[in-house]
Amino acid sequence: MDRLSKCNANYVPLSPVMFLKRASNSYANRTSIIYENTRFTWRQTYERCCRLASSLRSLNILKNQVVSVLAPNVPAMYEMHFAVPMAGAVLNTINTRLDAKNIATILRHSEAKAFFVDYQYVQLASEALRMLMADSTQQGQSSNMPLVIVIDDVDSPSGVRLGELEYEELIYNGNPRFVPVEVCDEWDPIALNYTSGTTSEPKGVVYSHRGAYLSTLSLILGWEMGNEPVYMWSLPMFHCNGWTFTWGIAARGGTNVCIRNTSAYDMYRSIATHKVTHMCCAPIVFNILLEAKPDERREISSTVQVLTGGAPPPASLLEKMELLGFHITHAYGLTEATGPALVCEWQAKWNHLSNERKAKLKARQGISVLTLEDVDVKNMETMASVPHDGRTIGEIVLRGSGIMKGYLKDEEATSKAFRNGWFFTGDVGVIHPDGYLEIKDRSKDVIISGGENISSVELESVLYKHPRVLEAAVVAMPHPRWGESPCAFISVREDGGGRTEDVKEADIINFCRKNLPHFMVPKKVKFMSQLPKTSTGKIQKFQLRALAKSFQVAEKNPTQVNKEIPQEEDQILAISRL
Repeated sequence: MDRLSKCNANYVPLSPVMFLKRASNSYANRTSIIYENTRFTWRQTYERCCRLASSLRSLNILKNQVVSVLAPNVPAMYEMHFAVPMAGAVLNTINTRLDAKNIATILRHSEAKAFFVDYQYVQLASEALRMLMADSTQQGQSSNMPLVIVIDDVDSPSGVRLGELEYEELIYNGNPRFVPVEVCDEWDPIALNYTSGTTSEPKGVVYSHRGAYLSTLSLILGWEMGNEPVYMWSLPMFHCNGWTFTWGIAARGGTNVCIRNTSAYDMYRSIATHKVTHMCCAPIVFNILLEAKPDERREISSTVQVLTGGAPPPASLLEKMELLGFHITHAYGLTEATGPALVCEWQAKWNHLSNERKAKLKARQGISVLTLEDVDVKNMETMASVPHDGRTIGEIVLRGSGIMKGYLKDEEATSKAFRNGWFFTGDVGVIHPDGYLEIKDRSKDVIISGGENISSVELESVLYKHPRVLEAAVVAMPHPRWGESPCAFISVREDGGGRTEDVKEADIINFCRKNLPHFMVPKKVKFMSQLPKTSTGKIQKFQLRALAKSFQVAEKNPTQVNKEIPQEEDQILAISRL
């Protein structure tokens, strides 16, 4: 057997780009993209991607150079997931909610050679480019500015320009018979994604062709996505390349329903009009759908499969969504794992359980996707695996082909993340007797009060059961006796008269006392109009932790009295507006 060797017939480097060519051949006339009044077939999408890849090469974009894009979920954003790697380049999708300074930092750090900008973000991009130019000039590197290409609206062109190049012109001038640059090594980079920075400064995460390919297949199988799905883009494509479904929908010959905004009106209209079968989103989107006004809603005639992740959704929220016609599957992942790494696979024996019990089971993070070779929860002092008792906490660690190559230009952070043959997630969880994992917190978010570990996630799930709580986040605040105690930040759902101020701190604390052990009850409740979030819906607890440090609890024999250290009102308002 040692004489058998690899050849072009039995070995092809893995890349998700191959899904597009297959879709063009197998589903040529099937609708690939729907966007307002625009429709493309898979044959047309493949041809457009070939044209764009050809134009990128003509602009001297070389192998492994970075092409950045700042755009919402429009057809161009989808096409670039294939066209950029077809040109041999690396795709960098930029978070559209970042400010100009952060965008300039990403362009500088990634050394982007081309920068595609949707017309909606021209002003933001212009400011970022001015900052980049000023910094480059100061360092004597003005030649490092990227080529800028505006993406006009394919359905309703605006005519906005930011230079000489425009997306549809590149498509028109490109070669439809362009032969994609060959992927010789499946370990080559395909995408560069920057972390959302919920706990630290964003880092550049590099994906390989191999990792992206295998992660795509794992999610298709784990979610049991069948042929011809109609997938609505309610998840930003800039988030882990749309959890790899940018490539996955091509693999299943499905239809991409692109929407520019994740408003209740746009989502309900798309679901009803196009018979959407699948969508992904962060739990924050649940609130958008649940809080929709009557004139924004449309009847959901068939079940919509929803894959959610980003933050553990409260069981009560899952139950409400199911009643609307959405079937929820919970996943867990992070940018470094190419999106979802665990999926809560449903078991038939759970069907007879109560709705409340089923919702609690669905809120667990589940079991590993097939890409992962192993997943475990480790005691961080001994590195021993924790018992499968659903109580003993440890850090979640992962190993497998879907894990990132590493952090761009950051060997120290890469070495810190990869230790002892594992990727350390920074998330704290437990393993239940049935082998399903459940996150209890970020390691930074566990509250240690008098030697007791308090899970902020568990406390938040109780808060969400209060009928007037719209959003909730719990962080540690200083306590003179216990070291730390829980502090809850809450946004309130309006009552029938549009009021929110009728909900008081004592109401929330009393509710918690009825549903939690007393040591877990928040010692402080702070109301905000909205909680600070990342673009993917994850609450930015580092901002809330900073604010909670200005609070303290003073004890007065023996009744505890909340006492807030004076705080500038404008600082509180600034955080609440984020």
